[in-house]
Amino acid sequence: MTKSVIHSDKAPAAIGTYSQAIKAGNTVYMSGQIPLDPSTMELVEGFEAQTIQVFENLKSVAEAAGGSFKDIVKLNIFLTDLSNFATVNEIMGRYFQQPYPARAAIGVAALPKGSQVEMDAILVLE
Repeated sequence: MTKSVIHSDKAPAAIGTYSQAIKAGNTVYMSGQIPLDPSTMELVEGFEAQTIQVFENLKSVAEAAGGSFKDIVKLNIFLTDLSNFATVNEIMGRYFQQPYPARAAIGVAALPKGSQVEMDAILVLE
């Protein structure tokens, strides 16, 4: 099995000992994305804006891997406040069409840089 690093300049650079994504065979494992603007590496403000930025960052990495959101089979969403889940669900509807990926929404105490949302995903490319 071949394993390769996926990188997009349109998503925040990896800070630390990880890659934006790893492709193993036809599966792409995307690292967690927080709402950093890739041009400034600063956190965007407001929950809705943060959620949109996370989806845009994931989209950029998926495209760098040769895929798109239609290839996502599993999405994990981490929220510091689960009362924001309805907003995430509404915004997710702008990015995904049926059949939707399998998904988990997990409440956490804190996320890097004070982010309110983080997501990671698994894609399977044809």
